[in-house]
Amino acid sequence: MSPRDLKIPAERHPEKARRPDNPQPKKPSWIRVKAPVGEGYKKTAKIMREHKLVTVCEEAGCPNVGECWSQGHATMMIMGEVCTRACTFCNIATGKPPEALDVFEPGRVADAVAKLGLNHVVVTSVDRDDVDDGGAEHFAQTIRAIRKRAPDTTIEILTPDFIRCDASALEVVVAARPDVFNHNLETVPGLYPEVRPGARYFHSLRLLQRVKELDQTMFTKSGIMVGLGEDKQSVMQVMDDMRAADIDFLTIGQYLQPTPKHHAVDRFVTPEEFAAYEKAAYGKGFLMVSATPLTRSSYHAGDDFARLRDARLKKLGRG
Repeated sequence: MSPRDLKIPAERHPEKARRPDNPQPKKPSWIRVKAPVGEGYKKTAKIMREHKLVTVCEEAGCPNVGECWSQGHATMMIMGEVCTRACTFCNIATGKPPEALDVFEPGRVADAVAKLGLNHVVVTSVDRDDVDDGGAEHFAQTIRAIRKRAPDTTIEILTPDFIRCDASALEVVVAARPDVFNHNLETVPGLYPEVRPGARYFHSLRLLQRVKELDQTMFTKSGIMVGLGEDKQSVMQVMDDMRAADIDFLTIGQYLQPTPKHHAVDRFVTPEEFAAYEKAAYGKGFLMVSATPLTRSSYHAGDDFARLRDARLKKLGRG
């Protein structure tokens, strides 16, 4: 049996191959971005390839890859490039991962972080439901390797939900002391069966709440996409749920459909609506909010982390 070619959409997403095509509407002017160019972009790409690293920037088709890579910023994606979930919005390849976890990967990630000279790094992963702890120890080893190789770099992780794991899996990750613990809710609860069928809204919410129970000083972060079919009231309810779980940082971005087989774009939310969401979120008590059409979990993460830290100090009366 020949290996899958993940550059071919039907092999990348075999579970979506028989789905009817959803039309891909033309993007409005506020969504369009420039193609990636420049020496900074090439340098970042070279370091990623030399270290045999996968980035979510490429795998998820992020529209901001040109800007971020030109500045030497890249979001590392650990544990392979095949995800055991099949969310209808996501462009990461799905199926049974062909390989076990790579024990040398944490060291390669740490070396790349040092070579890029990052002040702040974001580490995410595919879901690995085939691994007993969901990859929790692998996350912890990656955090420790970065701390050793680049001690001045702040670390943000964007984790799976560990829904099929023992409760101790989360404890392992938190004990490694990342600076920011991010897990995205992705959408409103009413759309979960359609958009995120392998996950559970209240489990993800509880995961983030438990992080704060385990370490009150750790920043927590979560994000959703809009334009999937939600309404404003349900977005406001998600904000309230997040604040009840003591989440510090909220991101809201426009959903962009990767291929005709993916979930359809319901509509393009206007910049004015994003500004209204941002204002409402700050009113509900979030320390940091990023709500724009091109917002993604890792977009401007380093600058945002500095602002997040300052916001907490100000809230405590030390800023």
